[in-house]
Amino acid sequence: MAITDVLFDRIHRVTPVVPEVAHLPLHLHARYSKDELLAAFGVDKPRSWVQGIRWVEQEKADLFMVTINKSGKGFKPSTMYNDRAISPTRFQWESQSDTVENSRDGQRYIHHVERGSTVHLFIRETKAGAPPYLYAGPMTYVRHEGERPMRIEWDLAHPLPADVFHYAKVTSG
Repeated sequence: MAITDVLFDRIHRVTPVVPEVAHLPLHLHARYSKDELLAAFGVDKPRSWVQGIRWVEQEKADLFMVTINKSGKGFKPSTMYNDRAISPTRFQWESQSDTVENSRDGQRYIHHVERGSTVHLFIRETKAGAPPYLYAGPMTYVRHEGERPMRIEWDLAHPLPADVFHYAKVTSG
């Protein structure tokens, strides 16, 4: 058996360039730390930022960093959002607890396509040990319900890998 055959068998996941953001140093289903993914979008001083969402004006991009399992330390009742995969290509995400439909952020989420902006999902199973986020790719708004927070459904441009879908669909709420 050739060394290339052995190495090929060890590939965990192929991570292609994402056509929608081919100009950025990101690959679909690759894993990135918070600092790496923010730097890829041109964010200066990423360590100064602690929230799970970020609007990056120069890229006209919303970045959502989602932790699925919100048990344990570091999560307050106000941040126990019901984020989950509905299917491999549909994701439910809850906005920050003060976001309403008519707010600047709410309108940007709903009308991102018409406004020429993009929304990107980065996902991890747990916060314990600060694991990196998997880049799930861009998403498109489908519908929403409620306010404070808004519960928004998104279509993923690329299906989640089976193992990620498995842990992302397992949630409470």
